[in-house]
Amino acid sequence: MKPPSKPCVMIVAVEPSADLLGAALARALRRRLGETRFIGVGGPALAAEGLASAFNPEALAVVGAFNALGAYPTVLRRARQACAVAEAEHPDVAVLIDAWGFNLRVARGLRAADPSLPVIKYVAPQVWATRPGRARTLAEVTDLLLTIHSFDAHFFEAEGLRTRFVGNPTLNRDFSAASADRFRVAIGAVAETPTLLLLPGSRAGEVRRLMGPFEAAVAGLRSTHPGLKVAIAAADGVQAQIRTSLASWRFPPVLITGEAARLDAMAGATAALACSGTVTTELALAGCPMVVTYRLDPLTYLAARALIRTPYITLFNVAAGAAVAPERIQGACNGEILAADLARLLDSPRARQKQIAAQNAAVAAMRGGFDDPSAAAAEAVLEVLLARRAART
Repeated sequence: MKPPSKPCVMIVAVEPSADLLGAALARALRRRLGETRFIGVGGPALAAEGLASAFNPEALAVVGAFNALGAYPTVLRRARQACAVAEAEHPDVAVLIDAWGFNLRVARGLRAADPSLPVIKYVAPQVWATRPGRARTLAEVTDLLLTIHSFDAHFFEAEGLRTRFVGNPTLNRDFSAASADRFRVAIGAVAETPTLLLLPGSRAGEVRRLMGPFEAAVAGLRSTHPGLKVAIAAADGVQAQIRTSLASWRFPPVLITGEAARLDAMAGATAALACSGTVTTELALAGCPMVVTYRLDPLTYLAARALIRTPYITLFNVAAGAAVAPERIQGACNGEILAADLARLLDSPRARQKQIAAQNAAVAAMRGGFDDPSAAAAEAVLEVLLARRAART
């Protein structure tokens, strides 16, 4: 079958961080290919690149094995919707970004519908931390893995999956336009006022479990740091949930929305309290010392404890092999402990500088020599796309 004249790339990105990765990939592909059609599933960043999403991915903001069970029918239905786009549009290649559980189902559906369609997984499941069997599962349903961590590849290559390390685009996040002064003005902080940034996650479950400990930490700090200014950054998908939660806080922080304001806050905050995830790497790039935290539902946590093989959950801690930033998980994620950790950073310039220096060193080790990871990922996708189009001519 002759391919359409305009290259067509399917991208499936159902999480905010994946949406940003997908948008950067789309831009890099368009620079190489010229006019390109993008189809699939994505959020606002991919929409800005011309992708008309098959559905709003916010409905899939689920985390935790037991929470996911309740959402399973929705996951299956949405995965079928994503696959239907490919069946109707006949893309040259499909790129599935992160979101292991959902994209595994999409990959299986695409493979069943058209075994000749090249399927690329962008961002590997964290088999270095847990569930190494996922490497074999992924090898069965995809043709190429683009990994953002240099320590990933051998797990997947051992299962026969072609793997390419392309670098982590998050490490190239540009903070040159971010303004610490603009952040301080926005929250009413004068030059020497200590400021704290709260980042409670981008999923509804994360926000639900973390807002209580975050509120308790802020209340504790207010008693010892009465001049402290506090801001909270809300991802688009959980903004309404955060607003509702803040209505009952005794000391409600200033709500920060929008990407530019979020980057300003990272560049300007004295310290941050952050849900584990991509945002911790972004904070490190912005030069902000942090305390990292996470909570799961009790049953999910018990299951996870039996599976996890790493002592750290923060990527730059993994890269450093040390607790560069303190991690407070589950029971240790409580107001008293979080307030004490944050007070150490707020009170001591030396402690902040020491942690920032260690964060910088860990991030440098993670870069792997890639100046433009999105371009490297696009090059890998382009090779597969051109081979597919040649085969279809």
